[in-house]
Amino acid sequence: MPNTALIIIDMQTALVTGAFREHEVLERVGLLADKCRAAKVPVIYIQHNHASFEPMMKGQPGWNIHSAIAPEPGDLVIEKQASDAFYATELGATLRSLGIDTVMVTGMQTEYCVDATARSALSHEFDVVLISDCHTTGNAVITAEQIIAHHNATLPNVVHPSAAIRAVPSAEIAFP
Repeated sequence: MPNTALIIIDMQTALVTGAFREHEVLERVGLLADKCRAAKVPVIYIQHNHASFEPMMKGQPGWNIHSAIAPEPGDLVIEKQASDAFYATELGATLRSLGIDTVMVTGMQTEYCVDATARSALSHEFDVVLISDCHTTGNAVITAEQIIAHHNATLPNVVHPSAAIRAVPSAEIAFP
């Protein structure tokens, strides 16, 4: 997948701790990040600065990216304040400056930031590969498992004239 970047959304301690299949998702995201680094594919972390939820406020212990998948030298970290990682951030410009046209999306929380960022990527005319086993959430009105399955099934059907979303498990991601 040439011209691709990995986006790791909000995998911060306060959100990841207790999430559905927390350890499995952390392991898969870590392995995918390592695979990307080895292939010289940019790894971009998105870090949420929450305005009112204290554990996610900048500088609080829960705000830190989970230590199991912490950024390494050469990785980029972009802070945000909205669910959409493109909104009022340099994400779009950074991706364009790197020649990226496809983003692999992983992270927290499936129904909020993962969903909003994947849809926004389409509006910014990036193709999206939703890594189907590398995003998670907690139980809400429906179970986390249902939320994840729903998004893996529906996001690839979001219509756009020049970009698309595909849902692909991490094991199927390969670089030449």
